[in-house]
Amino acid sequence: MKPARLAVLGIAILAGCGAALLMSGEEKPPAPVAAKVEPPPPVPMSEVLVAAAELPMGQTLKPQDLRWIPWPEQAISPGLIERRAAPTGLEDAVGSIVRTGFSANEPIRPERLVKAGSGFMSAILPPGMRAVAITTDTRGSNSAGGFILPNDHVDVIKTSNEGSEQFAETLLTDVRVLAVGQIVQDKGGTNVVTAETATLALTPSQAETVTLAQKVGQLSLVLRSIQDSNRTASVAEEDVSTDGAMTVVRFGVSKQQRR
Repeated sequence: MKPARLAVLGIAILAGCGAALLMSGEEKPPAPVAAKVEPPPPVPMSEVLVAAAELPMGQTLKPQDLRWIPWPEQAISPGLIERRAAPTGLEDAVGSIVRTGFSANEPIRPERLVKAGSGFMSAILPPGMRAVAITTDTRGSNSAGGFILPNDHVDVIKTSNEGSEQFAETLLTDVRVLAVGQIVQDKGGTNVVTAETATLALTPSQAETVTLAQKVGQLSLVLRSIQDSNRTASVAEEDVSTDGAMTVVRFGVSKQQRR
């Protein structure tokens, strides 16, 4: 090989070795550092008064029925009883009567309580309605065998006798039962109530109709299905028999007759 080529080859080898030495001396890039995650700020909490267990309508509150629990301040709506603002809220609520039922851990609202000494029936009566008590049959014929309970909806039927004829007439339909005897709340759906009176929520004209009917005949309550429509929480319809007819029993034979 010619000396010139050897010289070029040697220079190339030396340059390659120098480059390798330079590369081996460079510092390695630093390893990526994981970003530090800051914990979220604590949620400001307060304490509100709640039901310690399920509280049905009509129950008189005792200390064990209520308790304070932590509640996010941003979720505290007007009307809740906050311990910071009302430190004696639990004691103040004891002795009140539940106007509408509470679920366990549901916040207590003062407007859903009736203070002791106030009229409970007038508090649960919808606006514009009247509470009318009618006499029922303790043997069960007027109360679906004892299975009509508070908050059920019923039809009111009047029966009367005129000589050998017996009349049955539907006076009102789909009216709400406020109480049976002095029971205003069915607890758990297991009670069978036998009582001599049932209190109904009626409009003024319905109240007149029922009051007069009790003087001239006997009233019976007919239980309606819970799946019936036209449920109203305020004013019930001014309602009489839907077909405008009454049942007449003459000599043991029943017959529909227009009124």
